[in-house]
Amino acid sequence: MKAALARSNAIQEALWLQVKEVAAKDKGMVPTGLFIQSLNEMIDNQEKRLTALLSGVPNIVLIVLYGVAMVASAYAGYAAGLEAQRSRGPIYAAILLFVAVILLIQDLDRPTAGFITVSQRPMEDVAASIGAYSE
Repeated sequence: MKAALARSNAIQEALWLQVKEVAAKDKGMVPTGLFIQSLNEMIDNQEKRLTALLSGVPNIVLIVLYGVAMVASAYAGYAAGLEAQRSRGPIYAAILLFVAVILLIQDLDRPTAGFITVSQRPMEDVAASIGAYSE
């Protein structure tokens, strides 16, 4: 990822150098202004993608979720132990639901791994279409 990010930053810097050179020659060109605007949007979108990829659910949230699940399971077990006729089905179902919710949150927190992943297909399509123009 570091290599791809470094390459991306180098390409963006090269594009900025080119646009600065063209803009210095003729400040009134509309295409140059449009190119600057799209270059700004591209850099902003890269930063948004990186931020979404690198930011996640804080560990304290996961710790609290596990704590709540353990306390709720303990109370459910204690309450079931007080009853004359013990039915463990609802307790097992509640524990299973707690575990499922916590694992779902953890899976959503890691968009590049797990059962739920974010598709890179739109970016691959854009790269392919750009590559087709340069041929």
